[in-house]
Amino acid sequence: MPRAGLSHDAVVRLALEVVDDGGARGYADLTLAKVAAKAGVAAPSLYKHVGSLADLRREVALIAVREVTAAATSATVGRAGSDALRALATSWRTYAHAHPGRYGATQVGPDPEDPADAGLREAAAESVQVIGAVLHGFGLPDERLIDAIRAVRAGFHGFVVLELGGGFRMREDVDQSFAVLLDMLVAGVTALAARDTAPAAPDTVLDHHTAGSHR
Repeated sequence: MPRAGLSHDAVVRLALEVVDDGGARGYADLTLAKVAAKAGVAAPSLYKHVGSLADLRREVALIAVREVTAAATSATVGRAGSDALRALATSWRTYAHAHPGRYGATQVGPDPEDPADAGLREAAAESVQVIGAVLHGFGLPDERLIDAIRAVRAGFHGFVVLELGGGFRMREDVDQSFAVLLDMLVAGVTALAARDTAPAAPDTVLDHHTAGSHR
């Protein structure tokens, strides 16, 4: 039966339920028709409360990004270096397992030119700042941060997406494989920081006679 008191916030909550019910593809498969069916109303009735499907998807993504950022912040507070990176990765994976549909929403990149995406851009920037703070703990210079953020994010995300999609069917323990991934990421970030902070090799100084021989 139709739900009484349908409002903007209620529609967003229903959309989150649809996304959660849909598993790993919950966000990708979100439609106004599914939300309307859950509300017990005709789809056109939702336009009284949300402007469009794009607007609704944006709000779901905003909530999901804030949630995963809060989880990452809580997991990494008081930690540094490899300990912080491992905690960050684990918090992402834990969130993805608990909310696979919402996790999909966290991967939506906001349009840098669209004013409607301003809130999502701000939330995404806060999420990136958490990762950046963790990587700063390795001594990475600022000019290497974006490269490192993209690399570790690709590592976390790729593993989680394969895992949620049933891509790891061999008998070996998946948790152990995730631990190995973290070892590799820690080693990679450590090596990148060491490479960029190592002192430059001194120039070879030619003695007077050697220099003179080339005149």
